[in-house]
Amino acid sequence: MLTLLAALLAYSLMNSSSKIHIGTAGWSYRDWEGVFYPSGMHHRKQHPLDLLAQCFDVVEINTSFYGHIKPHLAKLWTRRATAVNPKFTFTAKLHRSFTHNPLAVMEPTSAASIRPNDEDEQLAREGLEALAGEGRLGALLIQFPVSFKNTSLNREYVEQVARQFIEYPRVVEVRHETWNNPETIDYFTQRNIAFCNIDQPLIGRSMGATEHVTSALGYVRLHGRNYDQWFEAENSHDRYNYLYNEVELTGWKDKIERIARKAEITYVIANNHFEAKGAVNALQLRHMMSGERLKAPEPLLRHYPDLAKIADPVYESGAGSELPLLA
Repeated sequence: MLTLLAALLAYSLMNSSSKIHIGTAGWSYRDWEGVFYPSGMHHRKQHPLDLLAQCFDVVEINTSFYGHIKPHLAKLWTRRATAVNPKFTFTAKLHRSFTHNPLAVMEPTSAASIRPNDEDEQLAREGLEALAGEGRLGALLIQFPVSFKNTSLNREYVEQVARQFIEYPRVVEVRHETWNNPETIDYFTQRNIAFCNIDQPLIGRSMGATEHVTSALGYVRLHGRNYDQWFEAENSHDRYNYLYNEVELTGWKDKIERIARKAEITYVIANNHFEAKGAVNALQLRHMMSGERLKAPEPLLRHYPDLAKIADPVYESGAGSELPLLA
């Protein structure tokens, strides 16, 4: 009987891990060259996704927050990624015109201060449709800042923008603790909006770690815990200069597995991107979930030698990998 229960438990965990997709937020960072990518790669006929897609099966597009996705680029990205990994998919941030006060650095964001226009919607849709048309859009992330509080006006706006893009799997990220209550979870569930569970520095009334599932989609974003630089960083990338340790990752592993048991599919995105630390933690989480050895870029293994315990190198030429770097 105990043997049967152990087998059922093992099957349950394996089944949950197969529904969990772990990757990074973005792939194009200057500080990744020579750390994740080979030095000088951008001067060759290569694309970063040629390598990234060999190591992960999802990536969150974050440039779409700053500028709308160009359809021809979306098609290029899907072609390059799926050439080396047919299971690869993308999630994408909605443009900031829908989620942030244009003066968000100086003023708080609320529904009254967010001002998207018809052109923003048209351009956002063109890029999202290009991804969805290729069958590669896993989710649309609608990310609000910590100043966006749980008020009746803001709840109405969340519903409005979620309805505006109802044809896509929608995930809403809110960061203020006023959203973390049973009423909000019920509100999201009734509207089939996925709740984004986040890890962030707990400063003031920032939301703590959650494990809510409010639709068929589970979503987790790990921002790091760089308390000193979170609001005071001179350079925006400094706030994401954080490497999770094993104890911290184990805590999230347990949460992710519980989320995955309730959701049909779960995306886990490491946003602590400075010097590819998010890629390191994403690989570590993948190994924790599957127990299997993984593939990692040779520069990353040099820069973070502890990864050699769980990963083998993917070389620039494709040696040591079944999937060639050049698509």
